[in-house]
Amino acid sequence: MNKKQLQTEQTKKRIADAARALFVQKGYKATAIEEIVKATGCSAGNIYYHFKSKEGLFLHLIEEWNREWEENWLAKESLYPTTIDKLYGIAEHLAHDQLNHPLTKAVDEFFNNAEKASDIEERLNEMVQGYVDFNRQLLQRGVDSGEFKVKDVNGLAIILDALMLGLNQHTRRMEREEALAAYRLGMDVFLHGIR
Repeated sequence: MNKKQLQTEQTKKRIADAARALFVQKGYKATAIEEIVKATGCSAGNIYYHFKSKEGLFLHLIEEWNREWEENWLAKESLYPTTIDKLYGIAEHLAHDQLNHPLTKAVDEFFNNAEKASDIEERLNEMVQGYVDFNRQLLQRGVDSGEFKVKDVNGLAIILDALMLGLNQHTRRMEREEALAAYRLGMDVFLHGIR
């Protein structure tokens, strides 16, 4: 990486870090670009150069969160020998992550209330497709190993994603143990249907 690329990456990181703190503190909608300008010392033009829009900046933060989640999961995936064990492990990992991540509330606000430009919608659709692809690959391993005898792995991957999304929404106001129990129960029901 040359000096200019390094400076660009450092600037993006400084903007993202400052924006993350503001989004956590104030929420998505209440955080204005002018506040990010003030927090970073960067011009609005510089922020738009790197992220195109406030939506693009926030989506960058969601993508960082996704990468972090995946890295954390991959670091402990080997602790779960079977696909069934992995599914319970993922459910628990999701429950902990959603309950503990500081951006959770702002992400909900972004998904539920913010109008999104078409390029942002496209990136969000790609992100969701990535979740479904992850589920499909995991479920296919379960089929290949003989743990599951199902035919429609694609449909089940979508259902699993919808289950996790729904649990994510419903467990927000629960205490930690109650939320973990809800995720385990959701996985019990899902696995009962496909074993």
